Amino acid sequence: MSYIFSATDNAFYPLSMRQQYIDAGTWPVNGIQVGDDIFNEFTGPAPAGKIRGVLNEMPAWVDLPPPAPRQLTDQAEQNRLALKNEADIEIAWRQDAVDAGIATEEETAALSEWKTYRVLLMRVDVSKAPDIVWPMPPDVQAS
Repeated sequence: MSYIFSATDNAFYPLSMRQQYIDAGTWPVNGIQVGDDIFNEFTGPAPAGKIRGVLNEMPAWVDLPPPAPRQLTDQAEQNRLALKNEADIEIAWRQDAVDAGIATEEETAALSEWKTYRVLLMRVDVSKAPDIVWPMPPDVQAS
């Protein structure tokens, strides 16, 4: 089967469906006929760090664009929430031990360290992503 590649649309159109595309008014005016080898290469998985783009009117693997500032901020916020969740888990059982009056000295000290870490974590300005210095969590002690 042959295909038409439209550089404008960055899309492939099967020649066998040409009439349906024409009837729908969506047949590309600038298409170039390509074979199955080109179609298969550029509709399969992209190499790491690449995306299908156009080079000299033909499909090509091009570098992924860098993330937008909003994407970086969103990723940093997701990271912060995941780290906070871990801290919450570490704090919860130690706080239970303190509340029950059965905490060891090590558990009580670690509780204070985890609470400090959680506060520092929540103070991170995610709008500065990717230039964030994340606080380091305390060493996790065995229960």
